[in-house]
Amino acid sequence: MNPSNHKKEGSPEPMDRKVYADNAATTAVSPQVLESMLPFYREIYGNPSSLYSLGQAARAPLEEARATVAQALGAKPNEIYFTSCGTESDNWAIKSAAKAGLKKGKNHIVTTAFEHHAVLHTCQALEKEGFTVTYLPVHRNGIVSAQEVEAALTDRTALVTIMYANNEIGTLQPIPEIGAVCRQHGVLFHTDAVQAVGQVEIDVKAQNIDMLSLSGHKLHAPKGIGALYVRSGVVLPNFLDGGAQERGKRGGTENVASIVGLATAIREACSTIAQRQARLIPMRDRLIAGLSKIDRSHLNGDPEKRLPGNVSFCFEGVEGESMLLLLDLNGISASSGSACTSGSLDPSHVLLAIGLPHEVAHGSLRLSLGDYNTEADVDYILEVLPPIIDRLRSMSPLWERIQKGELVYHLD
Repeated sequence: MNPSNHKKEGSPEPMDRKVYADNAATTAVSPQVLESMLPFYREIYGNPSSLYSLGQAARAPLEEARATVAQALGAKPNEIYFTSCGTESDNWAIKSAAKAGLKKGKNHIVTTAFEHHAVLHTCQALEKEGFTVTYLPVHRNGIVSAQEVEAALTDRTALVTIMYANNEIGTLQPIPEIGAVCRQHGVLFHTDAVQAVGQVEIDVKAQNIDMLSLSGHKLHAPKGIGALYVRSGVVLPNFLDGGAQERGKRGGTENVASIVGLATAIREACSTIAQRQARLIPMRDRLIAGLSKIDRSHLNGDPEKRLPGNVSFCFEGVEGESMLLLLDLNGISASSGSACTSGSLDPSHVLLAIGLPHEVAHGSLRLSLGDYNTEADVDYILEVLPPIIDRLRSMSPLWERIQKGELVYHLD
């Protein structure tokens, strides 16, 4: 199954081609995942909390799935809780750690200024309850150092929450080093790894991670399923009161089909990380090299310490929404800023956090390659995008001022 249809001899004009380059937003459910899920809709459909055989037939695969997810992260099965999404996992982890810290007189949280809104908005909600939050600034390359994290810690710090990989610019944070600093100071460390699972090697024990959030639809599982890793010994209050599901922490009948789908997806993704990196990184770098030839283009984030398939650029004198619409007319699906805020006219908070001016941040483009993309997709993007940039700039008063030297951005 390949969402991208490539032109062959006698095929329609290029605008009829389809290239899906927004895998950071969501991914197609894989054939293997779909096949693994189907029996739990029509055959093994019992409630896993039931004692009779049909219910117990569903219970066993659920616990096998928990063990599969745990193994992929280097965790134990009883440290995995199934949730509805990464946002729920982030909320549960951060609010739990904050309230547990408050009981010990700790009301301080450390995070970064360019986290996903699932983290930022949760921290802002806690500020309204009296918590103090340090939002660490991020360097132009989109990376924060472990030393900067350590310098922000106080004797009242309850939690550090820093994403593993940024959802917009794809930069990878020094998670093992940050985890080691937190462990040394006795501070809980949570990471939003929604973009990272299946893309890079993760071992929660070796990397000193206390809590980790993930989401299924980023790795070819369905939407509406996620997981939260919580290290044994970390107090986790109930998220949903009700039944005894998820060891009494999250009531509600389990979504067994999606849980099994998540396990299938994470097993496949984490067992093929090396192959994925070997295939995607050269494609990513070729795309970066091609787009860098466009005048006044700027790569967002570190050129090497980034996700295998992430390409994030800003083009001076261009408005991102217009760029997306013209790409879509040519069959290319991409994004400008994060998917969760694509309806907003405000510039991306991530791009502002790494120091881009508003005018430049408005011209952002994220292309995220995945398992179903090919070299032909890269060729097609490099063929279609430069003329789009030229067309938009020909109509831009901002670009005219840039060319006249009236506006100068020192970004590189």
